[in-house]
Amino acid sequence: MGKPKRILVITYYWPPSGGSGVQRWLKFVKYFREFGIEPVVYCPENASYPIEDVTLVNEVPEGIKILRHPIKEPNSILKIFRKKKAKKSAGFLDANPGVVGRLMLYIRGNYFIPDARKLWIKPSVKFLKQELKHLNINAIVSTGPPHSMHLIALQLKKDLGIPWLADFRDPWTEIDYFHQLPLTEKSKTKHRQLELDVLKHADDVVVIGKTMMEQYENHCASIGVIANGFDNDIKSNSAPIIDKEFSITHIGLMNSDRNPHVLWKAIKQLCQEIDGFKNDIKIKLVGAIADEVNQSLTELNELKIERIDYLPHNEVREYQRKSQILLLAVNNVPSAKGIITGKIFEYLQAKRPILAIGPTDGDLSEILQQTNAGEICGFDDVEAVKKCLIDYYGRYKDLNLQSESHNIDQYHRRSLTGVMAERINRIVST
Repeated sequence: MGKPKRILVITYYWPPSGGSGVQRWLKFVKYFREFGIEPVVYCPENASYPIEDVTLVNEVPEGIKILRHPIKEPNSILKIFRKKKAKKSAGFLDANPGVVGRLMLYIRGNYFIPDARKLWIKPSVKFLKQELKHLNINAIVSTGPPHSMHLIALQLKKDLGIPWLADFRDPWTEIDYFHQLPLTEKSKTKHRQLELDVLKHADDVVVIGKTMMEQYENHCASIGVIANGFDNDIKSNSAPIIDKEFSITHIGLMNSDRNPHVLWKAIKQLCQEIDGFKNDIKIKLVGAIADEVNQSLTELNELKIERIDYLPHNEVREYQRKSQILLLAVNNVPSAKGIITGKIFEYLQAKRPILAIGPTDGDLSEILQQTNAGEICGFDDVEAVKKCLIDYYGRYKDLNLQSESHNIDQYHRRSLTGVMAERINRIVST
């Protein structure tokens, strides 16, 4: 295979960070050596992660060089004013932030562009330029959000000329919450200018879905799609004990934009229309829940509802595997067609039927169709949701509710790492 290519991976999220942001590049790093790539990871020394999962430290391959540098985060100031709510609101914007919250949000949006990690850009560039003198790096990879990581790589590219791949786990100006930020027109213009600067100067751009690629492809020299994925054996050694109840499980953050109003309406109606449905159904919500979601659930307070703030990643898998149905709620925002939440791929690996609420003509819908893993219903289509639930419930009562998915091996993290390695090798050899 020859001498391994050595790459520098610039990322904010790294173990002990938990949540979805850390998974993508933790898994790439885990498998890179199988494809002739030796990664060096650069991450904050003292990051203020909203969620921590120390079990993920065990997934970092032995001997991987980790470069760390201190970071100053304005978000820590926010905790002084909102100690109790800081962790609860991690991962989504508070719909009722109060006077202080609105002021902090305005400052964050207009004075910390592109994001709250802006203060780490210049110190990181200075630190890495010294480190790179001794590392013999063949390529640089940056992954965002936070998109400040791309600006670190952009400056290194301009100063040192090292080939650079920019990986977008989420969009920049098209991200789901961008429209909620109280941005001035000047700030919006600045965001777009920085975004275009990254796209223009990166030797290659990788995104997670087709819609995002279509938005970016006219602004960069090279672009491709590499989805997120799952990382366990597709064939499990032991079959899970499936819930006795007609369980509907949602994994991950559920903010107000993800609140599936149409599902709650459908469930309420079916409780009145189908004998036994009310007693059989159980709703499981694993992850932080917005107040608006809890308010919606008050109409279903007679049902069995289980709420769990957070579980380590290995325990989450078991919840997925034993649920009757897995719920996937897409953010009801202008950019919804391009949203592909990372949990869809672990849902595929769990091999349980999926019920998604979102655009029926979006990227997520295409994945469900290709894999035959479940159904997707529109944000306002109560009848479609009821039809899907009736079908699933009938099969549940017949003890025949199974997933009939296929073609999911393409989303295994090892396969995806091979594709990423090919793109890295391409920019190194040009």
